[in-house]
Amino acid sequence: MKAQKTHNIYNPKMECMSREERRKLQGERLRATVQLEYDNVPLYRARMDAKGVKPEDIKSIDDLKLLPFTEKTDLRDEFPFGLFASPKKDIIRIQGSSGTTGKPIVAGYTQNDIDVWTEMVARAMTAAGGGPDDIVQIAYGYGLFTGGLGAHQGAQQIGAMVVPMSSGNTQRQIMMMHDLGATMLCCTPSYATYLGESIREMGIPISEFKLKSGCFGAEPWTEGMRQRLEELLDIDACDIYGLTEIGGPGVAFECLEKDGMHVNEDHVIAEIIDPVTEEQLPYGTPGELVFTTITKTGMPMIRYRTHDICTLSDKPCACGRTTIKMSRITGRTDDMLVIRGVNVFPSQIESVLVGMEGVAPHYMLVVDRINSTDKLEVQVELTEEMFTDKVGEIEGLRNQIADKIKSVVGISAKIQLVPPRTIPRSEGKAKRIIDNRKL
Repeated sequence: MKAQKTHNIYNPKMECMSREERRKLQGERLRATVQLEYDNVPLYRARMDAKGVKPEDIKSIDDLKLLPFTEKTDLRDEFPFGLFASPKKDIIRIQGSSGTTGKPIVAGYTQNDIDVWTEMVARAMTAAGGGPDDIVQIAYGYGLFTGGLGAHQGAQQIGAMVVPMSSGNTQRQIMMMHDLGATMLCCTPSYATYLGESIREMGIPISEFKLKSGCFGAEPWTEGMRQRLEELLDIDACDIYGLTEIGGPGVAFECLEKDGMHVNEDHVIAEIIDPVTEEQLPYGTPGELVFTTITKTGMPMIRYRTHDICTLSDKPCACGRTTIKMSRITGRTDDMLVIRGVNVFPSQIESVLVGMEGVAPHYMLVVDRINSTDKLEVQVELTEEMFTDKVGEIEGLRNQIADKIKSVVGISAKIQLVPPRTIPRSEGKAKRIIDNRKL
């Protein structure tokens, strides 16, 4: 029972604004944001000074290229409050995601920021066919992760009935979805597919459900996966994109045309750069996605390098929105993996293994998607001594590594302990990742 393709728009004034008007608005908001950053964030002020750029030099969005970049490492180095542009008394919420060293990346949100984020998600849900008559089941995790609370806020904003299930407990998810008559689903695409497969295995006809559409994100997914998901649940599956640092899910979203994600350009400015030269690239050219927030007050981000690879397009959309669109993410410029919605870096695994008795400093991460769920296997080399003399201790070591990795990364991994010199050596940059998901 798919959503009717009526292209409802939550905020027509902003989403359908002329390009000229939007550029003017973006310029005004960019200038205010740069001034806020310069006045309140010592790291960014120092970077601007080093480049010889002052806030008054930013006259329009054409001057964006004059400004220095911000990186994820800056959030780690300035943890926890060093990038806040508002006093702590004005920060009403902390959201976060996993960092590269076990410490979370945290972002501070003022009431203004929560309001902005809430509207961005409301726009996404409206674009996916949502409205006040809907029952929205949220199966993203709640907590520091932005998925659960973000979707919850957006669903409330459009006047829908919210079912805050959080993630997991599949049998209960299906029962509630069936008995309450949920019409929209919000979760990762892999979990939505797993729910669909579980419903089929349970022998419940999909015609007994009232689902029509959903907003699925927090991990990369393919067009083939969309088709599988839509077939299983008989819904319209729409992509949604966001980052904790920029504003959680809703930064960009698909409409029912399903031809790229509309960027909320009155709140963020998107650029594509060459990751090596750092020069801006034209629409249609693949490169690294860079975001600048222009309405956030708690922890604004200027020229934040996402390390996601995609393209931008300014081609008109049949839905009537005039915002630019971003394509699916096709890769990364760094070695971060997204597994079940969690950011995983090889350096996190390395931090667990370094100095651990019985293992060598050689490892491999193998990622697979089995029954629509991401699985992580960590292959770890044993030392000669452990391999030959201490067979009885190997199982204890495996459990110790598994527990530490779950504590640092936040997800479970299968630990495969392998004989010495099993993992291939490299003369250049070590190959640490085998990703079999065909994303």
